[in-house]
Amino acid sequence: MTEKCGLVAVLGAPNAGKSTLVNALVGQKVAIVSAKAQTTRARLMGIALEGEAQIILADTPGLFEPKRRLDRAMVSAAWDGAHEADAILLVVDARKKKRDYLEPILETLKGRPERKLLVLNKVDSTPKEPLLVMAEALTQEAEFDEVFFVSALTGDGVPELKQRLAALMPEGAWHYPEDQVSDASERLMAAEITREQLYRQLHDELPYDSTVRPEKYLTRKDGSIEIHQQIVIARETQRPIVLGKGGAKIKAIGEAARKELAQLLETKVHLFLHVKVDERWADAKEIYEEIGLEWVK
Repeated sequence: MTEKCGLVAVLGAPNAGKSTLVNALVGQKVAIVSAKAQTTRARLMGIALEGEAQIILADTPGLFEPKRRLDRAMVSAAWDGAHEADAILLVVDARKKKRDYLEPILETLKGRPERKLLVLNKVDSTPKEPLLVMAEALTQEAEFDEVFFVSALTGDGVPELKQRLAALMPEGAWHYPEDQVSDASERLMAAEITREQLYRQLHDELPYDSTVRPEKYLTRKDGSIEIHQQIVIARETQRPIVLGKGGAKIKAIGEAARKELAQLLETKVHLFLHVKVDERWADAKEIYEEIGLEWVK
């Protein structure tokens, strides 16, 4: 059989479930998932295999109204991800009744030549009738070629979507080795996993203006991996929140991230975290380069 390979841009508003869907299509975790909106920053690729097809998924940052430089860079990356894609997947949270936030996205998608697939996500907690009405209305607005009803969390409808994407991929040699699931470096992936724990464990206490920077990533003689990371926060008042009483919170964040990394990398991991305050980190050019975003003036 002939090998097939293509690019699918995964678009959607914040918290539509794009990262969960990419992870489900790949079959393992490649993108961080959080209840906090705007957790995807870099255009991480997930690589899914279905039969003879390799499907490269560009998990783009959520599309929204950009206010800060970081926001503008993220939205720019999202639309870059849609360029030259063999298919565009728009993921919509089916539970949301209001759809005005989708208008700018639908308007931009309307005239695009790529094959457009609408994915209504989180259908496991939505009545069927309103789903069909929503699918019809959105299809008319942006001229979608196909509609899929899925629950990325439970996996319902994901195999059918994956099979369809595989069928749409053009003939061509695979771009990545068979066992590679993402084009993110292990160093960046490790920083993303710590950032996920930071959000997960601090919930609303820590604002969105925090990040995790990779500092050192080296393999020890015994095969274990030593990772040093910097948790960057915008204000001194956030330091005690991240550290916790007697350093308990940063220890818990580090322990959870270390366990997940050890599982992912299949080796022992030594993780060292420290906190740095930098009010202007979101304007620092080198941070954008680290996470694969373009520095937008």
